[in-house]
Amino acid sequence: MEAVLEQIELGKKQSILAFEYNAPHFDTPWHFHPQHELTYIEESVGTKYIGDYVGFYEPGELVLLRSNLPHCWKNHSDAGKQSKSIVIQWNKGVYAKVPELQSLFRMLTSASRGVIFDKEVAASFLPRIKKMTQLDSHQLYIELLNLLSDLSECDYTTLSKAHFIDDLPIEFGSRMSKIHDFIEKRFHEKIYLKELADLVSMSEQSFSRFFSKMMGRPFFTFLNEYRINIASRMLIDTDLTIAQIGYACGYESLPFFHKQFQKFMYVSPLKFRKKYAIQ
Repeated sequence: MEAVLEQIELGKKQSILAFEYNAPHFDTPWHFHPQHELTYIEESVGTKYIGDYVGFYEPGELVLLRSNLPHCWKNHSDAGKQSKSIVIQWNKGVYAKVPELQSLFRMLTSASRGVIFDKEVAASFLPRIKKMTQLDSHQLYIELLNLLSDLSECDYTTLSKAHFIDDLPIEFGSRMSKIHDFIEKRFHEKIYLKELADLVSMSEQSFSRFFSKMMGRPFFTFLNEYRINIASRMLIDTDLTIAQIGYACGYESLPFFHKQFQKFMYVSPLKFRKKYAIQ
């Protein structure tokens, strides 16, 4: 499944879409589009890719993406829940860049890295976001403006270290989609750089340069980050031992697993599990 420029059906008669997504999986691959997007996750857990960011997602997250920022949500296949979200997409330029909307456009600039809002903030906006799926025409236009203006006054955190303003070449997205799918299926196994290079028809050296340019870090740093995000979810959602989780996530050496977990989560696996066990 290749990542291409997603064609969103917005035109002269409609500049905003607001809809609910409900399916067994989030099927859209790593992709981008010229519209801005606001997504609220209602159900399922998994991994989200926002620009060069990789991390797990869970219900209650509200994420704002500026146009052309590559992204996707991959739900964990064994989570046993539907993948449900509320999505609002709108064309650039629908709102005039006037002084009164300075904070709104400052937020949209930050959204070139992807921004995530505090869960309490997201929960407080959920009724309004749900209501927008029932609106159309000028009502939807006005309510989105009000919603974005109010969100721009709230605290948010950026996700991607790099920002994406220009269009992503389609062939880049296609390669990254193949790489993400490969990692999702094989993260628990030993992975060789040549396998990835062959997958996208590149030399190992060219692949390393390409991946570092797209994701802001070497491939094996990214792979360890991905594995540790999976491990962190398993520590919360399962009763497997720490050793079992380390091996299940592709680590042949438990000391190395502990070292990598500490590196990315700033805490040991045991302390991480205890922290979430009491919440």
